[in-house]
Amino acid sequence: MNFPKIAEQVIEKLGGKGNIATAAHCATRLRMVLNDESKVDKEGIDAIEGVKGQFSVAGQYQIIFGSGTVNKVHEELIKQLGIGDVSKAEVAEAAASNQGLLQRLVKGLADIFVPIIPAIVAGGLLMGIHSMLTSVGFFWEEHSVVTKYPAISDLVEFINTIANAPFVFLPVLLGFSATRKFGGNPFLGAALGMLLVHPALADGWNYAKTLMEGNIQYWNVFGLEIEKVGYQGTVIPTIISAWVLASLEKTFRKFVPSYLDNLVTPLFSLFIAGFLAFTVIGPVGREAGSLIATGLTWLYDTLGFVGGAIFGTFYAPIVITGMHQTFIAVETQLLAEMAQTGGTFIFPIAAMSNIAQGAACLGVALALKDPKVRGLAVPSGISALLGITEPAMFGVNLRYRQAFFAAMIGSGLASAFIAFFNVKAIALGAAGFLGVPSIKPDSLAMYSIGMMISFTVAFGLSFVMVKRANAKA
Repeated sequence: MNFPKIAEQVIEKLGGKGNIATAAHCATRLRMVLNDESKVDKEGIDAIEGVKGQFSVAGQYQIIFGSGTVNKVHEELIKQLGIGDVSKAEVAEAAASNQGLLQRLVKGLADIFVPIIPAIVAGGLLMGIHSMLTSVGFFWEEHSVVTKYPAISDLVEFINTIANAPFVFLPVLLGFSATRKFGGNPFLGAALGMLLVHPALADGWNYAKTLMEGNIQYWNVFGLEIEKVGYQGTVIPTIISAWVLASLEKTFRKFVPSYLDNLVTPLFSLFIAGFLAFTVIGPVGREAGSLIATGLTWLYDTLGFVGGAIFGTFYAPIVITGMHQTFIAVETQLLAEMAQTGGTFIFPIAAMSNIAQGAACLGVALALKDPKVRGLAVPSGISALLGITEPAMFGVNLRYRQAFFAAMIGSGLASAFIAFFNVKAIALGAAGFLGVPSIKPDSLAMYSIGMMISFTVAFGLSFVMVKRANAKA
């Protein structure tokens, strides 16, 4: 491949050197911030050797080249542009100036939750394993694995302890991540999170029960009665408290002399943020988080397959807007309150949508004979089936819009089916064929049938619709 020529063509089709503000790359894509996206020649970019797709998201214009190739194209690109090498974070920061308030809010939530997802996924999957080992009827009709083999009971209990840790101490993870995102000291944020789950406080999981029994104790501070109750598993109170902490820290640093900074700033920032967390932010945030989780669960349980169909049909368009990133916060709350919610319904629907996108992409590969299209569609389709949909969605299905509509229909039908049987997940993970360990054991059969419906409908419709559309062209 002639990388200097490819880079030259990319610059030309993006509107020239003056239209490219900054550029970086990730494992497979060039990521650029453009001054005017209307100058982009999309058909011209598609014709460039090595290009496997293109899309614009979150203020960035991204061109997919694939692993290895993108590094060499980027190297030539910045050489011809005469700009220095910049990181993805710097490109994202530059792109943020082109985003609206809603986009910045969505990105902010994503920046907070993405770093802690591995801990939530690990804990959730271990919860799934624990559930499979302790569920009667999963392997044997009248026994669970533990009752059949009592010798492993301590191992199963140990697994459960590890599984619960990320959720019990979720405010610590969120406090660290959110405070870092808001520009404060993340270790102060972690300390704030620790305060919210301090062992001297009453168990926040059983707040309603403790309140009804009248067993809540109080601090009497400045004439205020403050509940001595923890915030285990909460999301909204922790994030707002972290924002307050970071804001206080930055404010104090503006006027506190440098020789007193390490003493005064953390002391007053943590004390004030902690006080507000227990008096205002926590009580309001706890109620808001519970209402959101309860409301969404009620909607899903009440509307049944109709609600599932609507959500599943429009999940992919929601992904295009980036709004799906906000679901991480809701899912975390649903999982944290699993005793009441039964788990999260969002993950199974996301899996139906991802599988449909992958199947539709493979339908395009079968319908069209173009080697370049097939070379992109096959690996992109397989990737989507495993939970990574961007290459399939942006590189193939949106280009052949019939495939995208086929995927929406397949996802909607499959989501209606799993909603009818109230399929829920007890963990997060790869939303696709690999998501089986995340599903409640008693829902596995219906989840599997849902996956087959999603794949079959999306693949079949995509093949027929794309083939018919291109036969007319």
